[in-house]
Amino acid sequence: MVSVWHCPMATVYNRNYLVSATLEEAKMANAKKIFPLVMLALAAIPAWAQAGKTPPANSPQVFDAPKVTTAGAEPTAQAVNPTTYLIGPEDVLHIEVFRDADMTRTVNVRPDGKITMPLIDDVQAEGLTPERLGAQLKEALTQFLNSPQVTVSVWAVNSKSFTVTGRVNRVGKWPLVTPIRVFDAIGLAGGFLDFADEKHVQIVRGGERLTFNYRDYVKGKKEALDQNIWLQNGDAVVVK
Repeated sequence: MVSVWHCPMATVYNRNYLVSATLEEAKMANAKKIFPLVMLALAAIPAWAQAGKTPPANSPQVFDAPKVTTAGAEPTAQAVNPTTYLIGPEDVLHIEVFRDADMTRTVNVRPDGKITMPLIDDVQAEGLTPERLGAQLKEALTQFLNSPQVTVSVWAVNSKSFTVTGRVNRVGKWPLVTPIRVFDAIGLAGGFLDFADEKHVQIVRGGERLTFNYRDYVKGKKEALDQNIWLQNGDAVVVK
């Protein structure tokens, strides 16, 4: 009898391969765990950004301050109505005489309310609108120039202003470029600080003390709507 010896087939493993495969599997497992967390954080970023931009409740709208320039600076015309704005002392005017560079110039209104122009010397400017002053300059220059075209622009409003002081973000003096109400003046000053008394905002006008209830105004109460008055030159808005 012949006996047959069976040798079982041996399986050989590469130790380095096993170690490498185990590390790769571990990395993939960790990546699968971290990936949902990363995606969740990315999805939350827009919401956080939006939350940072949301204005606090019951805060007035904030406006950019009007820019004031002086003679010699890089100027821009102010948004005054040339038919209604009354020129005052210390205002800065730009007189443009069409196609005449020698006559075109920027001038300050003197404390006596006058400006000085070549050929015609002193001219009364205080109390006139830019449109009216331009017409008077044109009439005066007709004696020296052929059909002059004159345009007057206000480049800085220094004769009319109001102040906002107290518990606001930007205390200061603001040019009264265009008509503005109390509510908008508070917005121009950056709104209220914490713990400001929003119910008893005072408007000091000479010897008068007027009151503006901001809280009632945003609720639309008629009395507070009537309190949101137009500011006048020299008024002071006081927030305690």
